[in-house]
Amino acid sequence: MIPEGGRALGPLLLLLPALLQCAGRRRAIVNRSVPDVCATCHIHATCHQIEGKSICICNYGFVGNGRTHCQDKDECQIGANKICGNHTLCHNTHGSFYCVCLDGYRASNNNKTFIPNDGTNCTDIDECEESGLCGQNARCVNTEGSYKCYCNDGYKLENGEHSFHPDGNIVSCKGVDCGVPPSVLNAHPASVSGTTYGSEVTYNCVHGYFIASGNPTAVCNARGQWEGTDLVCKEIDCGKPLLIPHTEMIWDNSTTLWSRVYYQCKEGYYFNGDRNFSECTMDQSWENITYICKEEELFSNLSIFNETCVKWQRKTGRLGMRETYTFHILGQRWDEKTFSEDAIFNITTSEDNPKVCLDLNSGSNYVVNITTISSTNITISVTVAVQTKVKEAFNNVLIFNDTCLKWRRNFRGTGVEDRYSFHVQGHRWYQKEFFHEMTFNLTTHKQAPEVCFDLQPGTNYSINISMVALNFSLLVTMTTQITDPPFPDVEFVSVKGSAPLLRLRKAEDRNGPISLYQVIVLPLGLQSTFLCDSFAAATFFSNTADIKGYVAAEFRAMDVADNMSIALGDRHYYGKFYNAPLNLGEEYCVFLRVISEWNKVRTQSCAVWAQIKNLSPTLQYMTAVGLASVAAVCLILFLSFSAARSSLHSTVHSPPAALACEAVHLSAPVDVAQTGITSSFLETENVSLL
Repeated sequence: MIPEGGRALGPLLLLLPALLQCAGRRRAIVNRSVPDVCATCHIHATCHQIEGKSICICNYGFVGNGRTHCQDKDECQIGANKICGNHTLCHNTHGSFYCVCLDGYRASNNNKTFIPNDGTNCTDIDECEESGLCGQNARCVNTEGSYKCYCNDGYKLENGEHSFHPDGNIVSCKGVDCGVPPSVLNAHPASVSGTTYGSEVTYNCVHGYFIASGNPTAVCNARGQWEGTDLVCKEIDCGKPLLIPHTEMIWDNSTTLWSRVYYQCKEGYYFNGDRNFSECTMDQSWENITYICKEEELFSNLSIFNETCVKWQRKTGRLGMRETYTFHILGQRWDEKTFSEDAIFNITTSEDNPKVCLDLNSGSNYVVNITTISSTNITISVTVAVQTKVKEAFNNVLIFNDTCLKWRRNFRGTGVEDRYSFHVQGHRWYQKEFFHEMTFNLTTHKQAPEVCFDLQPGTNYSINISMVALNFSLLVTMTTQITDPPFPDVEFVSVKGSAPLLRLRKAEDRNGPISLYQVIVLPLGLQSTFLCDSFAAATFFSNTADIKGYVAAEFRAMDVADNMSIALGDRHYYGKFYNAPLNLGEEYCVFLRVISEWNKVRTQSCAVWAQIKNLSPTLQYMTAVGLASVAAVCLILFLSFSAARSSLHSTVHSPPAALACEAVHLSAPVDVAQTGITSSFLETENVSLL
C-alpha cells in the first residue's frame, strides 16, 4: 500500500528508471574527451597556440576564420606603387603575388620578377648604350624610362619636329641647306665649298675696291643660315699724286684705281728716267717712278785724270763758242782738322773738250764745283770729288828677333815727330777658335823707328802700320816660332809588383800645334839623368847595352782622345814603337813626352808619369816558366831513354820516367786552357822572358 504521499510520487517513481537512464546518458556525454581544434583547421590555415588555446589562422595570402574557409587575398589591390615600388606592375597569384618593372626599367636584382622584401627596386634602362638606335645623323638622349632621338647639328627632321622615337617608323635626319650665299656690297664670292652645314664661302672685293674691315668668310650654320661675314669693301683712293721736282702734272684729278698722272719737265730741265707717268695701284698708293728732271747740261762726260786734272765734253749746241767756267775748290784733310783750302778762279775757252789741271796738295780730299751760264741765263754747275794720293811715307820694313819691326822714314825732316797706328791680328790654322788682336799708337821723331810686339808663339800675324799725318798704311805679315809645349797633365802613379794602367790626357795647343805623344820607359835609376830631347828614335829593338831607355808607344795628336788609357808591356805596336813586356824584378820610371812640330822646328816637354818597383811575375809568366821547365825535364828524360834503348838494341817497355814525362806533357795544355793562355803566347813568353 502506498501512502498518500506515495500516491503523489507514484508517477515520479514510475518515471524514475527513465530519469536514471537519462542521467546515465548525460553523465556519459560530459565525461567524453574534448574534440581536436587543430584537426579542424582549413587546408590554407595553420594551427597556432595562443594563451593555451588552439586557434586556426589562415596562411599568409589568405583571409577567413581558419576553419571553415580561407580565401585568397589580393595584395595588388592596394596599388602597385605601394606594394612593389615605383615604375612597377603588380600581379596577384593564388596565395601570393609578384612584381615586374615597367617598360624602360629593369629590376636591380636583374630578374624579370621579384617580391619587394629584399630591397629590389626598378631602375631606369639607358637605351642609348645601344649604338645606332636612332639611325644615321642622329644622337640618342636617355630619359626616365625611355629615350629620345635628336638630329645632329646640321641636320633636321623632314616633319619639322625637334625629336623623334623610332618605334619601327622610318624617320631620317636630312642635312640642312643654307641655300644661295648672301650678297655682300661691292664684293663677289671667290670660292664656295657648298651650301650644306659647315660649308664656307669666301668673298673678295670687286675691282677697284679693297677690304677695309670685317671677315671675308661666311659659314652655313646648323640652323640653315649663313653667318660670320661682315665684310666692308671700300673704293681705292690714292689721294694726291707724287710731286717730282721741276715738273708739271697733266692729270684729270681722278684718284681711283688705275688713275694716271703724267709729268713733264719745266723749261730749262730735261727728262731722265724710265717713264713719265704714275698709276694708282691696289695698295692705295701712286707707284714710284724714276722720272727725274735734270737741269740742262752745257757739258758732260766730266772725268779726272793724272790725279789732279779734269776734262769734259761740251754739248753739241755749244760747240765752237767761247764759254767761261768758274772753279770753286775746297780742300780738307781728315787727319789734320786745321788744314783747309778754298780757292776760286775762272777760265774761258772755246775748246770742245776742255782740260784743266789743278794745283792740289797731296794727301788731301777736294771738292771741285764747276759752273757756267747758259744762253738762257741759267746757271749750270757740276761737282766732282778729287782725292790726291799719298806719297810713300816709309819703307825698308824689316823683321828682327821674331817679334820686332824697324823701318826708315821718307821725306820727313830731322826732329819731326810722326804718329804711327798699329793694328795687329793673329790667327792659327791648327786652332780655329784662337784670335789675338792688338791696337796701339806710337809717336817718335827717329829716322829709323823700331817697335817690338808681345805676340803669342806659333801664330800667323798681319800687322797694319798707318802713318796718320800722311794717310799712308802698310801691311806686314809675321809668323812667330813655336815654343816648348805645356807640360803634360798626368796623374802620377807609383806601384809595386805590377805594371799600372796609365791614363793619357790631351795637352793644350797653347805654344804651337801638338803633334805627337810618346811613352818613354827607362830604368828607375836613370830618372835623374833623363833629358826630354833624348831617345828621339830609341826603340826597344834598337836598344843597346849603354842606352837602356826606349820609346814604348807613340800617338798622333789627332788620334788622342781625352782620358784614353794604355797598359805597359801589352806587346802591341803603337805607331812604329813596340810596347815590350817589362823585366821581372826590375824597377822602372815612365815619362810622357808631348812634341810640337811646325815650320821645321821641333820642341818637346816631358813629365814623370809612373814609377814601378819590384815587378813580380804575372800568372801567365809563371805558367809559361812552369811549362818550359816541364818540357825541359821531358826532353832530358827522352834523350836518356833513347840512349839506353840504342845501347840495348832491343825493344823494352818505356821506363816510368818517360811515362811520367808523357803524362805531364799531356796535362800541360789543360793548365794552359784553364789560365786562358794560348800556345803562341807562351812561345813568345819563352823567347823574350823579359
